[in-house]
Amino acid sequence: MKHWNLCLNVIAGIMLVGHCGDFLKADVQPNIVIMMVDDMGFSDVGCYGSEISTPNLDRLAENGLRFTQFYNTGRCCPTRAALLTGLYSHQAGIGHMNQDKGEKRPGYRGHLLERCVTIGEMLRPAGYLTAVTGKWHVGASDQNWWPLQRGFDRFYGVPQGGGFYFTPTQGRDLVAGNDVLFSFGDQMPDGYYITDAFAEQGVEFVKEAVKQEKPFFWYLAFNAPHWPLQAEQKDIEKYKGKYLEGWEATRKARHQKQIEMGLIDEAWDLTPQDPEGLKWSQLDEARQEKQDLGMACYAAVMERMDEAVGTVIASLEEQGVLDNTLILFLSDNGGCAEGGDLVKNSGTPEAEWGSADSFIRYGKAWSNVSNTPFRKHKHWNHEGGIASPLIAHWPKGIPQDREGTFCRQPAHVIDLMATCADLGQADYPESHAGNEIVPLAGKSLKPLLSGKEQPIHDLIFWEHEGNRAVRKGDWKLVANGPKGKWELYDLKKDRTEMHDLASEKPAKVKELINDWEAWAKESYVLPWIWKPGYMKAKAEHVSH
Repeated sequence: MKHWNLCLNVIAGIMLVGHCGDFLKADVQPNIVIMMVDDMGFSDVGCYGSEISTPNLDRLAENGLRFTQFYNTGRCCPTRAALLTGLYSHQAGIGHMNQDKGEKRPGYRGHLLERCVTIGEMLRPAGYLTAVTGKWHVGASDQNWWPLQRGFDRFYGVPQGGGFYFTPTQGRDLVAGNDVLFSFGDQMPDGYYITDAFAEQGVEFVKEAVKQEKPFFWYLAFNAPHWPLQAEQKDIEKYKGKYLEGWEATRKARHQKQIEMGLIDEAWDLTPQDPEGLKWSQLDEARQEKQDLGMACYAAVMERMDEAVGTVIASLEEQGVLDNTLILFLSDNGGCAEGGDLVKNSGTPEAEWGSADSFIRYGKAWSNVSNTPFRKHKHWNHEGGIASPLIAHWPKGIPQDREGTFCRQPAHVIDLMATCADLGQADYPESHAGNEIVPLAGKSLKPLLSGKEQPIHDLIFWEHEGNRAVRKGDWKLVANGPKGKWELYDLKKDRTEMHDLASEKPAKVKELINDWEAWAKESYVLPWIWKPGYMKAKAEHVSH
């Protein structure tokens, strides 16, 4: 990859967007690296219960903080919009995915709107070199929506999203700055693997910042472990046979590990197997071996991602900036049940599983393992869809007596922008480029990183495809789909959402419905109605 990085550095060298300002050195303003993975469940990292080898992330956790109640939005585009802007995704213009639903639906324009600013637009005036590597997915069809036009000095990645590891798939372009390097059908450099490239190219951007004595902000958005699950065969071989005991046994082992490490409360019931009634023992030996192989592909993609994290850590150490760099690691949603109940390959039938010509999804049964111990998956607003690991590592900022411990306060991806503003000594603007900016929705994580166990949120809200939720203290109200009934849970006693208290506490249900509907009206959330091939959100606000 070294020759590849050299060629990209030449391209990157002409892409710096000029700007003025007095710069504070990085010993005053911390460097910030946000690493986000795609479609990874709550239990998929070793330090959150997994059997998958993730030594580099485990090291960050051992010397940092693990959040036990951190949340995303339940889906890729909305989480990315919320992370980059500090707003709920509808406020930023991405209430669903990247389809534009028109001016009458201002929460569903499919790209970051002018009423928000990005972390790049906020931190660059404060002296930071700002960089993105990886999956953008918050506006691609117009180059004005790409990272360099939204406050970032450097970009190497895929504007349209992810969906490949070895070579671009149809509709995907690999871009440096504003220039397309490779598209579908192009011959890639020997040994190219996109997880490695996202890390290695970002390391080069960091070196630029260090050379210029600037603090840096780097948003590293991995494709991994989103389908299609593609990895080197040598990595897949490590895990073949590891999952032949089946999903029930793997899930129970993760659950027990989570209890033993103190991550979860053993009083919480383990949620039922999903899909219910499907048993590993019902599969014949050949089908079991295919399921094992599919999950081995998933684990290989995860391990390779962890190795890329190791590349980042090693470079930060080598450059002497690790101690004053806040590293945050999270997932954009829970494990992905898309594609059916079981592992399947919808690529070239004869292709070796995990190769560039295969298209592996690991299915609902294994997604249920990823989301241990929670219910539901990506898309939903039950904990399995929205609970994310958050690992925070910052030797100069996290007290030594908190290293290796848990932070048990609820927090949300909207809080990352507020944290960057707070630590980076940057102003979140009331207006930008002549546009009035929506007030920040997130709260700074600085008190929690400093070791304080104090609530930072009164209320947290969710909506995606008619799935709805609100959390107030330990109470959570949640519903499946636009016609689903509201369910009420006491998360302190029942984080796995197994004991619905809605019928017992109608006053609390009413209170939280009122909170949610007030937020929905203020945040451009509209009723969700499915039509063949697209979503139609009514222009007028009505009760959900």
